[in-house]
Amino acid sequence: MSQIIKIENYNPKWESEFCKLQAVIETAMEQLILSIEHVGSTSVKGLGAKLILDIDVVIEDYNVLPNVIKGLEKIGYFHQENWSFEGREAFGRKDILVPWDGKSTIWMEHYLYVCNKDSKELARHLAFRDYLRDHPEAIIEYEQLKKDLAKNAKDRTNYSLGKTNFITKILEKAMKSY
Repeated sequence: MSQIIKIENYNPKWESEFCKLQAVIETAMEQLILSIEHVGSTSVKGLGAKLILDIDVVIEDYNVLPNVIKGLEKIGYFHQENWSFEGREAFGRKDILVPWDGKSTIWMEHYLYVCNKDSKELARHLAFRDYLRDHPEAIIEYEQLKKDLAKNAKDRTNYSLGKTNFITKILEKAMKSY
């Protein structure tokens, strides 16, 4: 039986891939966004992860969202309203060449979200990332948990649910400073 989830050892390439994606998205968005944040496990040096970047595009407020959606559509993303909720809008990719940069670049798999700057989801993403970055012992514990779950999980849902208690515990500590 093959593993459903594969956790790779940390790779510094993840940060450089994020920076390349960030540059293309920033160029397409011009003045519509405040920042682009690398979140999730690939954003934490030393933490093993699935080979998927998580990216949060931060906007001032929802008034600019229609223009952000149009800008992202121009470079090949599409709004996934059914995966979105208050404070976090999800975007899919039309193909592996998204974002279209005019060079036919094949990009690392990534999930793209647009978050209002005051979004609870954005605050959670940043707090969790920053806590892990500042606590090497938490990185070790989280990576071991993820590897154990990847070996034993029946499916992706089971894998995700298995991380819930750890994430909740870290967020309780981390959100005190956010």
